[in-house]
Amino acid sequence: MSGSRLFTPITINSLQLENRIIIAPMCQYSAEDGEMNDWHLMHLGNLALSGAGAVAIEATAVSPEGRISYGDVGLYSDACQTAMDRVLSGIRRWSDTPFIIQLGHAGRKASTEIPWKGGHQIGPADRGGWKTVGPSPVPFRAEYDPPAALDVSDLARLRSAFADTAKRAGALGLDGVELHGAHGYLLHQFLSPLSNHRTDQYGGSLENRMRFPLEVFEAVRAVFPAERPVTMRVSATDWVEGGWDIHQTVSFGKALKALGCDAIHVSTGGLASNQEIPVGPNYQVPFARAVKQEVGIPVIAVGLITEFEQAEGILTTGDADMIAIARAALYDPRWPWHAAAHFGEQVRAPGQYLRCQPRQFRNLFREKA
Repeated sequence: MSGSRLFTPITINSLQLENRIIIAPMCQYSAEDGEMNDWHLMHLGNLALSGAGAVAIEATAVSPEGRISYGDVGLYSDACQTAMDRVLSGIRRWSDTPFIIQLGHAGRKASTEIPWKGGHQIGPADRGGWKTVGPSPVPFRAEYDPPAALDVSDLARLRSAFADTAKRAGALGLDGVELHGAHGYLLHQFLSPLSNHRTDQYGGSLENRMRFPLEVFEAVRAVFPAERPVTMRVSATDWVEGGWDIHQTVSFGKALKALGCDAIHVSTGGLASNQEIPVGPNYQVPFARAVKQEVGIPVIAVGLITEFEQAEGILTTGDADMIAIARAALYDPRWPWHAAAHFGEQVRAPGQYLRCQPRQFRNLFREKA
């Protein structure tokens, strides 16, 4: 029996996780025409040997204009699917770690330069750029090219794009889908009154602003294999007065639960350029706690979770059911190994690595089947 909460197994829908550590999706900005390549094979393959309960693939666009940048991964074409299949097949030869894919559309935050080249918006007439879209013609920054407002026929096309991409994810054998409704991307743009100024059935009231994200969830849930989880990542607050907040998030969470959402991944921010975030360890955990308590659905907490006892505390106090690490896993790709050693737990490791087990942690590893 596990002595720590962090290494207690959990089942989401029919997906069984050996522990409660999730590697969060992290954009690599290294795809070519939306297609994965050897960088993704190395990056995801490394994380698949981390000992985490599951690994989430970076934000994956459902259409070319939905990419955050020209370097982002997509799953909107046969070529994209073939490239991703190659990466996943290479990893699965050596690891049975579950893989979840995050599906999304960047909306008005699309068409940007990759982060290490500045991350600014690239105009539609410039190389590497395109015209962005959104619920309303409100740019993310005043100096940005305003997005084209989506009409009802555009929304129907996008719902189909999400569903088609989810079908591809199912065909690739991916273990779960996380819809990206956070960080200021398209689904979040519909939710927030700061970016959604519509006057039709998709704007105005909370019910109307939730409508399109809920329709997308329904479309994806209808086509992704029923036994595999479909979850949603949300930003619980815009960190701006008059924007999206935790009370609206709870209402959205209840609506998602009613549609069969299997878990909610609670983050914050990303929608408004004037956000003011009090960043510090556990700064997002209270929002995860509120969703878990009010909605009654499995919750993943994230955000500056870097220490083993910190992660354990989030779970033992009931603030969340799982924790997600991102940059901490890039810095220390064996974070779950080290957490297991700290708590006297075990993780599965490939036979090729068993001899690296330190003398003081002789029971740390059990060989992968």
